[in-house]
Amino acid sequence: MSAISEPPASVSSHAGAPTESVPIPKDALIIVPVRNTVLFPGVVAPITVARPKSIAAAQQALREQRSIGILLQRNAEVEDPGRDDLYRICTIANIVRYITGPDETHHIICQGVQRARVLDYLPGTPFLAARVLHIPEPTTSSPEIEARFLNLRRQAIEAIQLLPQTPPELIAAFEATTSPAALADLATSYMDIKPQEKQEILETIDLSLRMEKVSAHLAERLEVLRLTNEIGQKTRAAFDERQREAILREQMATIQRQLGEGDGKAQEVAELNEAIAKAQMPPEAESQARKEVRRYERMPEAAAEAGMVRSYLDWLIDLPWSLPPEKTIDIPEARRILDEDHFGLEKIKSRIVEYLAVRKLAPQGKAPILCFVGPPGVGKTSLGQSIARAMDRPFVRVSLGGVHDEAEIRGHRRTYIGALPGNIIQAIKKAGSRNCVMMFDEIDKMGRGIQGDPSAAMLEVLDPEQNSTFRDNYLGVPFDLSHVVFIATANMLDTVPGPLQDRMEIISLPGYTEDEKLEIARRYLVRRQLEANGLKPEQAEIEVEALRLIIRGYTREAGVRSLEREIGRALRRAAVQIAEGSSNKVTLTVKDLTAVLGPPRFEGEIAMRTSVPGVATGLAWTPVGGDILFIEATRVPGKGALILTGQLGDVMRESAQAALTLAKSRASQLGIEPSLFEKSDIHVHVPAGATPKDGPSAGVAMFTALASLLTNRTVRSDTAMTGEISLRGLVLPVGGIKEKVVAAAAAGLARVMLPARNRRDFDEIPQGARDKLEFIWLDRVDDAIAEALEDGRHADVAAK
Repeated sequence: MSAISEPPASVSSHAGAPTESVPIPKDALIIVPVRNTVLFPGVVAPITVARPKSIAAAQQALREQRSIGILLQRNAEVEDPGRDDLYRICTIANIVRYITGPDETHHIICQGVQRARVLDYLPGTPFLAARVLHIPEPTTSSPEIEARFLNLRRQAIEAIQLLPQTPPELIAAFEATTSPAALADLATSYMDIKPQEKQEILETIDLSLRMEKVSAHLAERLEVLRLTNEIGQKTRAAFDERQREAILREQMATIQRQLGEGDGKAQEVAELNEAIAKAQMPPEAESQARKEVRRYERMPEAAAEAGMVRSYLDWLIDLPWSLPPEKTIDIPEARRILDEDHFGLEKIKSRIVEYLAVRKLAPQGKAPILCFVGPPGVGKTSLGQSIARAMDRPFVRVSLGGVHDEAEIRGHRRTYIGALPGNIIQAIKKAGSRNCVMMFDEIDKMGRGIQGDPSAAMLEVLDPEQNSTFRDNYLGVPFDLSHVVFIATANMLDTVPGPLQDRMEIISLPGYTEDEKLEIARRYLVRRQLEANGLKPEQAEIEVEALRLIIRGYTREAGVRSLEREIGRALRRAAVQIAEGSSNKVTLTVKDLTAVLGPPRFEGEIAMRTSVPGVATGLAWTPVGGDILFIEATRVPGKGALILTGQLGDVMRESAQAALTLAKSRASQLGIEPSLFEKSDIHVHVPAGATPKDGPSAGVAMFTALASLLTNRTVRSDTAMTGEISLRGLVLPVGGIKEKVVAAAAAGLARVMLPARNRRDFDEIPQGARDKLEFIWLDRVDDAIAEALEDGRHADVAAK
């Protein structure tokens, strides 16, 4: 937008000689075509006329005191425009003043009056003349037009105020305008937009639409003016500050030279300032850093605080403040990396691929924080490393096991001796990138002490809405963690606070089946242990059956850590033979394992334990995965007492009491003599008595063991069961189904009996376990008795 001075009110004739008048009908309008100029009604503007036809037209209109039509031509390069070279909408204007310059240039000052549409041109005239249709300005009023009017006036005044050296009369003109149409035309005439865009607004007759277009153009120009003004102010401020600093530094250097002090400190300070400039810190951090540099510059080198300030500056400079370019995630390559690094875990890998796909499509979005929960040795940490490889980002691991001080997360304040940033900032510096993949290992092992609660500090770190301004106590300035990909691992969620769990997406990793362990050993563990023991594949190998025996007889775990250790033990024996030169290649078979690893430590005892009545196989959940447990029941002469042993918790003891009461209530249905309960004491024992046990999920197994004892029918040795019971005989759902089923498959069982209301957990069970087991869904305890007990009575024991 640009301002013009107000024209004089008087009309003066031109300095040149007048041309002869040509008769033009009174109902016709003399047309003056113009280049790159659009005149609006109510606006006074100077127009230069240079073409002979235009000069003749303007002079005749002035002599006859007629109005003229100011009409924009479509192509500014056309010297003699015809009717097809001109737009159809023009502005009827009065010539206020005609001026001829010393260089024989002709200028007219025109005042726009009204819009008009050209209908047809008159033939045979020395200049353009046409009959036109006058277009009256709309006078409609509505709340929408009033609102647009107020907004447009505010925009126009704000834009004028941003212009340099704006005359106050122009602002007053806009404030005095009361007509919405006049305001739209006035604002457009002062806007710095293309003539074609102005012509489009001139041709917009509808007032609401016209004001909308003007407001849109004005909003765009306002943004440009604001940015221009802001850049100019910053440039001036930066230049003034640099000039001032340069003068002061030169004066300081002169003083130091006069005092005989060396330039070593000055050189160090200059290097620090240069490093700060290269670090690309945000404004707040850079301001703090330069403030500390000025403090450091004034300190004597022997001052105790000088070392602390220098250490703080080194931390600020070394941190990766700038964000590296976002690398494109290759989804097929990510899937290949996950398959290469991990066997099985298909659902987990599918979820990770989904996560990576979302990160690729929305890199600036707030991605969920994944938390891998599962027993030790199932590959939680290596999954995080695979995600980092797939995203082509640095990987850094932060161990939270045993952390009990909040300062280990947020850092210590610089006032303490030996203060350092927290583990988060240290890990960022170690990774060297602000968009690294950071794994919080063992997040469930954090403690709480008198120094604070570190899990509370983690709430900010793991909240995508807050971690963009994470403030470490040592740094004292915000650091943006929003681009870090956070991944957490845990063995169990019981010790993880609820608010912290709420910030993470929990992904459970079950234990491996025997077949999965065998494949993992063949593909990864054997190769890794060969390298660790200095062996080559052609020097040593382990047969598949030997690996299977190691899995069954020497390890009992959900993961594969113990399995890898046992494979390492076996290969070390081979390494001795290779090193001694007694053999060129060692192949370990099933027969060799006893000599190498000793006799098997675990054996299948299910058939032995369930070969007598009163013994049932149950399924349990532990923090390191699922497990099987045996419920043993026997009766001795007594007075109807119930004896419970095996270090059972309160809930498990109540399950045993409920099972006995349920058995008494169904005595006739089961074929049990009721007097049997009065003459006998019933003892229920759960082996592994040194291990505490609790929970309601052994209710079905306890009832089945009691029914087996009292009916003298053995429980099928290939069947395990879990579920809570009610006194009405209902089987209620329990948790940990996935881990329990995996444990049953690993133990060599063929059937599992589960609560029917746990069908929703079936999809989470690994396919390998599904293929090995037959699933029986229980609604009532009668279903358990029908499926679990053998048909015939046991021969060795007679029911009383």
